[in-house]
Amino acid sequence: MTTARPDIATAARIVVKVGSSSLTTPAGEIADDRITGLADALAARRRQHAQVVLVSSGAIASGLAPLGLSRRPRDLATQQAAASVGQGLLIARYTAAFARHGIRAGQVLLSADDLMRRTHYRNAQRTLDRLLELGVLPVVNENDTVATDEIRFGDNDRLAALVAHVTRASALILLSDVDGLYHGDPRRGPGPPPAPIAEVRCRADLDGVTVGRVRREGRPVQPGQGTGTGGMATKVEAAMIASAAGIPVVVADAASASAALAGAAVGTYFAAGGRRPATRLLWLRHAAVARGSLRLDEGAVDAVTRRRTSLLPAGITGVEGAFDAGDPVNLCDEQGRTVARGLVNYDAAEIPGMMGRSTRWLASRLGPEYQREVIHRDDLVVL
Repeated sequence: MTTARPDIATAARIVVKVGSSSLTTPAGEIADDRITGLADALAARRRQHAQVVLVSSGAIASGLAPLGLSRRPRDLATQQAAASVGQGLLIARYTAAFARHGIRAGQVLLSADDLMRRTHYRNAQRTLDRLLELGVLPVVNENDTVATDEIRFGDNDRLAALVAHVTRASALILLSDVDGLYHGDPRRGPGPPPAPIAEVRCRADLDGVTVGRVRREGRPVQPGQGTGTGGMATKVEAAMIASAAGIPVVVADAASASAALAGAAVGTYFAAGGRRPATRLLWLRHAAVARGSLRLDEGAVDAVTRRRTSLLPAGITGVEGAFDAGDPVNLCDEQGRTVARGLVNYDAAEIPGMMGRSTRWLASRLGPEYQREVIHRDDLVVL
């Protein structure tokens, strides 16, 4: 097999994500033969001395049949119930499939909050690192049993991109029933099908490309079809998150898992670009849910976005939300547009009395602890 992508073929630590649609039968039930095939491909890569983390959807799909449900439920409570039943069944299948290769699997359930708070993501990072050191293959999924509509990843593509960064992975493989990215909409009318895109080097390569509509076994996917929640748009978003952080990405169909892991020219390859940012800044940009917002005057907006300075109380003109010190908040301009996000050093109740004041004045009246920034530049990302 030709190695067209040596950075993928030689990656020492790989995160592989598989979607529900690649694990289920037409009736929506988990297919054991697909679990087995995926385990075979990952085990082969492990035998080449690579560490592998699997991010797998399928908990809700696994719980549908045992609960007598014919389709994915729409309400959150029933989804959580299905995930509760299905997660144990799913990990049992993975455990058995990997055991055939002498590989022990370990379950890791993450919520968005686990990657939104520094203490939580460091715990997640240590756990994943230790599992890999012990030779365990972590199977990661969003903790659907406790996730809410307000605080959740929403799809495992983005979760996989963040896990790839947290684990300092060398490559990310996104597997589903999608065989790659295409120029245009594959559901369009008569005529030749749109050409596949073999490689994306930068965001400009996606100009004019329609995403969000994908192919399944050569046929267009109709809206709402299947048990998964993602689509090509979420895969492109995840690929851009990871590649911008210095991690090469391949988007391919699950049937090409072995070829993709070997660095063959399958699917769509997203080249790594840029330097890997600090983990807290990556999750602050892509995973954190703002607990409130601060409105800034024109000078503060310029200082934060162009000069990349810390945010001081003198430039704040308004505050919204109920947040505590350490929470993520959005920074908005005078028109209400979000321009940045950061970790605030004060509670929401403290800030109104500080607005428009210099840190020197605040320190002289309220004490030296009020001389610190509202948001330090090291805890701030421009959006």
